[in-house]
Amino acid sequence: MLTLRRGTVTAVRDRLDGLARLEVNGEPCIAYVDLTGPVEEGDDVLVNVQARELELGSGGFDVLYANLTRGLGLPAETGAHVMKLPYTPQQFAVRHGEERGPLAPSLDGIPVVACSLHSQVAPVCAALRGRRVAYVQLEGGALPVALSDTLRALRAAGLVEVAIGAGACFGGDVDAVSVFSALALARGHGADAIVAAIGPGIVGTATAIGHGGTAAASALFASNALGGRGVLALRVSGADARERHRGVSHHSAAVLALVAGVPHEVAWPAGCPVGAVPRGAVEVDVSGWEAACDGLPLGHMGRGREDDPWFFAAAFAAGRLAAEGRG
Repeated sequence: MLTLRRGTVTAVRDRLDGLARLEVNGEPCIAYVDLTGPVEEGDDVLVNVQARELELGSGGFDVLYANLTRGLGLPAETGAHVMKLPYTPQQFAVRHGEERGPLAPSLDGIPVVACSLHSQVAPVCAALRGRRVAYVQLEGGALPVALSDTLRALRAAGLVEVAIGAGACFGGDVDAVSVFSALALARGHGADAIVAAIGPGIVGTATAIGHGGTAAASALFASNALGGRGVLALRVSGADARERHRGVSHHSAAVLALVAGVPHEVAWPAGCPVGAVPRGAVEVDVSGWEAACDGLPLGHMGRGREDDPWFFAAAFAAGRLAAEGRG
């Protein structure tokens, strides 16, 4: 059941492309303004407060559900007839990329780096500097592309050229019905490397395969089917991480098991002292990764580059392997 509260916008803290950060009755809230319409201080609104009230991982803020002052009767996107979030209370029509093209018939062997966490995207893209990179957001974490401050930073640094929301994800430069068509659209838009990852946050049930990280397996399956070169970014953490994430995380172990019969490459950062090297992994020199990532947002689960350097180095290794083509 939805947990909605009525309130008043008491502050507008930040306005970004597709996203506004607000306070409603003094509580932090975000609004996806492409869905809700513009938001101003004093507006009468409905907010979804459930995640914050239950103190869930995604519960640090409320989400604007509807703006009763200026967000009713908003028109659909011109020419749109395919729904995102269909048959839910938030369904809305989007003109999908497949309707506009171009859809490449093949990926022509370009690398597709599959990430099981959004926090791997920045170091992967840093290693792909100089390539025309498309970012494909997969289901398994946040669905709105606009939520990612990391993506904004990568765009500003010239490390991502096009962003695509796949499946239920929305708000990219173009959106796609599936991961398959998202990869084909990325190639059709001229990408010579693709980074596929879930959005910020991750869905998890504390089971072996019941987590958003398995989206990386979907990306590797799709890459192989379309003639791409799949590269898995391992989730690797030091000894002070949570037990199930020490060394090679159970997230990555699950992905490796799922794609055991699918051609793909796995990068291992040279010199990494934590965890066992997965069978068939390619050792990659990651020297200089810190400098390559300078100025980019690096953080996961409240930890930065000093707290868990091998997490970021392992992601960088995947990007470097993809760039160098040594698999």
